[in-house]
Amino acid sequence: MTVSRTSRLLDSDRVFGVATVMATILLLVTFVLIPLWAILKNSFVTPDGSIGFGNFVHYFADARFVTIVGNTFEVGISVTLATLALAYGFAYAVQRTTMPFRNVLRIVALLPVFSPSLVQALGLQFLLGRNGFVNRTFGTEIDIYGFWGIFISDLVYAFPHAFLILSTALAVADARLYESADSLGAGAWRIFRTVTLPATRYGLASAAFVVFTIVITDFGNAVVIGGNYSVLAVEIYNQVSGQANFSMGAVIGVLLLLPAALAVIGEKWIARRQFASLTSQSIPLVVQPNRARDAAWFVYSVVVALAILSLVAIVIYASFVRLWPYNLSFSLRHYQFDVQNGIQPLWTSIYVALVTAVLSIFFVTGAAYANHAFPMRASRILYFLAILPAAVPGMVLGLGYILAFNTPGQPVYWIYDTILIIALCNVYHYHAQGFLLATTNIKQISSTFDEASATLGATKLRTVWRVTLPMIWPTVLAVGVFFFMRAMVTLSAVIFLITPSTQLAAVSVLYLDDRGALNQAAAFAVCIMATVVAFLIITQLALRLVGVRGVSLVR
Repeated sequence: MTVSRTSRLLDSDRVFGVATVMATILLLVTFVLIPLWAILKNSFVTPDGSIGFGNFVHYFADARFVTIVGNTFEVGISVTLATLALAYGFAYAVQRTTMPFRNVLRIVALLPVFSPSLVQALGLQFLLGRNGFVNRTFGTEIDIYGFWGIFISDLVYAFPHAFLILSTALAVADARLYESADSLGAGAWRIFRTVTLPATRYGLASAAFVVFTIVITDFGNAVVIGGNYSVLAVEIYNQVSGQANFSMGAVIGVLLLLPAALAVIGEKWIARRQFASLTSQSIPLVVQPNRARDAAWFVYSVVVALAILSLVAIVIYASFVRLWPYNLSFSLRHYQFDVQNGIQPLWTSIYVALVTAVLSIFFVTGAAYANHAFPMRASRILYFLAILPAAVPGMVLGLGYILAFNTPGQPVYWIYDTILIIALCNVYHYHAQGFLLATTNIKQISSTFDEASATLGATKLRTVWRVTLPMIWPTVLAVGVFFFMRAMVTLSAVIFLITPSTQLAAVSVLYLDDRGALNQAAAFAVCIMATVVAFLIITQLALRLVGVRGVSLVR
């Protein structure tokens, strides 16, 4: 290769690298930073147009608002503690016992991931509501609306997220520690306290931060079953959608943003301090059968799984009865969707989810590749912006899109009131998770491939197309599937962006429930879950048909 050709190659690679990094940063600034700036700016604009803390002073002077803030943290802290306890036990049973049906129980634990958050609240209404199965069957008068309704539904909603983290933490261990403890005469409880629990403390901390963020920003469950027990996520919806009070909505958005951001920062700090459970000298722990232990944990796991399954199963059941709870005869009438817009919201949701998946493949994996392949000063900015959405609640980002882009003359005003703005909101709402997934897999590719390609005279662009993509395409597909799934079930991020022509299925479930059409709400929810599961199965089968195994599409 001549010197001049080498120089041209380096110049073209430099141009390609700078262009890729800057284009990615521009997208992140446009669809993450600008909406956040719009939220912050509007929170300080008082009704008379002046700038100051007037909105914050006015809100915190209201005793009702102080109560709502207290309610939010009461739910957040209590659900986090309960979820950690239940999920830790379930993860321990799956990873540290030889009980039967572990894979089946694992799938049941992940069921809430496949449905909108309000499905848990909808299931509670069918089970424990005023006309619920329990009250009508046993003549009780359980009032599930309020704190306990939000507590139970959010616990079930957050459970799979905590389970996945804690299951990973418990998946590996050094057998030498357990052998030493056993030889010293330590009992099972003491071994758990002194060996198992300390080894998983970072996983516990990470799960705590993740669950707390999910719970305090959840909108669907709280609005369906919260009753008069209001939380910040519901209040921001009431202020914006009910009263068109965007300034107060922005104030609440800032208040939701702060604890979520602190939780994400705490989780990242904990992750950096985590040490490897296994070293080169370690002996991986092999769990041995123990009939009494396995039986006890199996009973515990079945009880937890049945509690989760019951909320999903009763929603499915209610969708097939004529009129809950008065006429329980089998009927398909609710799947005729003889309501406003009919079945169109479901097709719109599928379309939005597909657009979201395609955009995520280009934007999210593109951001991960740019950050990895072109180390430069701007790449640090790119990384920060790429993971920033993890600290931004969906409702806050959605409100930011209204405040930032709903002004004629804005460069991106043309996407307002379209499918595209909803898809972009989904992409950047879940950008951090997809970015980290793609980055992790791209880093596993040895740099020798790039070096060999460059030696043969290929540009970076050609190397990406001919070498990198063929090696990471299962990961790229997994990113797209993840975004499809989240776009189908998300509610909070898009609740402010939908219009009559772009209404989504998850929003239809909310509206039908609000109208008291519980059976039709259940039918829409079942269609959403069936669509997500069918898409996962089809994609997984497609991977197997082309010989790709070991790639998990559930994240």
